[in-house]
Amino acid sequence: MPINGMHAIIHTQDAEADRAFFRDVLGFASVDAGGGWLIFAAPPSELAFHPAEVGKHEVYLMCDDVGAEVTRLEQAGVKCGKVSDEGWGLLTTLRLPGGGDLGLYEPRHATAHGGSAGGTQP
Repeated sequence: MPINGMHAIIHTQDAEADRAFFRDVLGFASVDAGGGWLIFAAPPSELAFHPAEVGKHEVYLMCDDVGAEVTRLEQAGVKCGKVSDEGWGLLTTLRLPGGGDLGLYEPRHATAHGGSAGGTQP
């Protein structure tokens, strides 16, 4: 496949704090692209297309057990939103140190990478 990766950008009011959060709280591995500018290795990703107004894009983290992950994050001092059952999954948000909210969900649908979230590989 000619395209071999995807680079997502999260805009934030405090990039240093959010980088530290991804490194220290979420435990994402990273490389220093120079001058302390961390680029994080993301877990396997998926790309879906939903009908909407052009120009709106969203990023969600996924996990196998949203209740357990919310407990772990809250013990680390992270503010999480209420978990809601959306049918397709259990959804919450986590507050980033830079002030933004990031979606986190436990999928109930098949996932592109398979695994315990219920998906199958092509």
